[in-house]
Amino acid sequence: MDLLKTFKEYIEQQNLFRPKDKLMVALSGGIDSVVLCELCRQAGFNFGIIHCNFQLRGEESERDEKFVKELANKYDVEIAVKKFDTEKYAEEKKISIQVAARNLRYGWFKEYVNEQYIKSLANDEHKTTSIPGWHASNFRLFFLIAHHAEDNIETLLMNFFKGSGVKGLHGIPVKDKVGYIVRPLLFAKKQMIKKFAEDYKLEYVEDSSNASSKYTRNYFRNELIPGLKKVYPEVEDNLLDNIERFKDIEILYNQAIDLHKQKLVKKHGFETHIPVLKLQKAEPLATIVYEIIKDYDFTPRQTNEVITLLKSESGKYIQSSSHRIIRNRKWLIIAPYTTFVQHPVICAQHILIEENDKEIVFDFAALKLHIEKYSRFNIQNSPSIAQLDLAEIKFPLLLRKWKQGDYFYPLGMQKKKKLSRFFIDQKLSLTEKENVWVIESNKKILWIVGMRIDDRFKITNKTKAIFQIAFKNTDA
Repeated sequence: MDLLKTFKEYIEQQNLFRPKDKLMVALSGGIDSVVLCELCRQAGFNFGIIHCNFQLRGEESERDEKFVKELANKYDVEIAVKKFDTEKYAEEKKISIQVAARNLRYGWFKEYVNEQYIKSLANDEHKTTSIPGWHASNFRLFFLIAHHAEDNIETLLMNFFKGSGVKGLHGIPVKDKVGYIVRPLLFAKKQMIKKFAEDYKLEYVEDSSNASSKYTRNYFRNELIPGLKKVYPEVEDNLLDNIERFKDIEILYNQAIDLHKQKLVKKHGFETHIPVLKLQKAEPLATIVYEIIKDYDFTPRQTNEVITLLKSESGKYIQSSSHRIIRNRKWLIIAPYTTFVQHPVICAQHILIEENDKEIVFDFAALKLHIEKYSRFNIQNSPSIAQLDLAEIKFPLLLRKWKQGDYFYPLGMQKKKKLSRFFIDQKLSLTEKENVWVIESNKKILWIVGMRIDDRFKITNKTKAIFQIAFKNTDA
């Protein structure tokens, strides 16, 4: 196989980039990325070199950086190099070295492309931003990663054994979702890459850590796959064929899941509501449940817990790191712990309201305050508007979340009622109750915001001035 010819055909077939686009080859100094550089040169592409020094192998890491700089000088191309304290970063983030290196690498790529994008806009008369973050009318930048066919096979197997589901079986994407990271060597086997390097007498450096099976990928590469080849000599070709099939399967799978979600999932502000009876009839139940809950940080192991909730009594719930799934009568409700967690805005738990205040903003809601003479006022019956006798109110008022033990005198009643009992009568869900605010005057609750005023503050025929509070929910 002519590697250069196939390389150019693959780029065109996959629509990875255009001949005049700016390319930055992620060059480690190893054989794969060195061959990728030479292919770009022979193909006539406009490329530069970008190198990450993770400082994990002492002098060897410095040797790699020096080699990369010399290669950039040989090709007479632009080069960008950055050193990382990878071990410190991994320790601070409590992640593995491999994950730390990946995060640092792609994080820098994002910073780099944004910097170049800003520079391009400064020189772009039309200021085109049709693809925000990486594309302008005169700017298209791509990072080329030298992953090859065997890397793809290793990723497939690693994902399979980790239990990543259908999504993990498509291997390494030829183009990442961000749009500017591409892998134009995924079609090539290692032997093809080695032969190309030999034919053109390319120099490269060896990473001594590749020989160790300490890291997961190296174990698959050095021990597991060679063992499988003894039993199934064609295993690599078979797995590469399967990757293509799995890509098609994933497309069909996602189409089916999307249809189920459209029928089952209802959005209500920050909450997701799912009808229990409909969900119980969905098949295959476990798969559909997991595909719904995974977006809220629930794990595959919690799928059965959610299915158990379908037969539980109202009020039962399970939780993830960010959300809860609550059984509320005929519904499952997925809700964040608080709207504060999902949307970090200033949100005090106790807010004073002075007589001259015109507007109060709190917890994705707002209160409009107004005082006027009774004779000029229109009586409102909306639960989102409280009209109160100004003479009965003592300022400042206190706006706060309700708490256990709170009580009030519901409008039209002469007996007090605990808010907890009132909420049961109103059939409020657990999350709805958690988001209820009250306004009190001199330690008396005058309004359950958006629901009911206290009878002691109602308008009578003796009222001379009205204090109106209009509530508006702003989370939609």
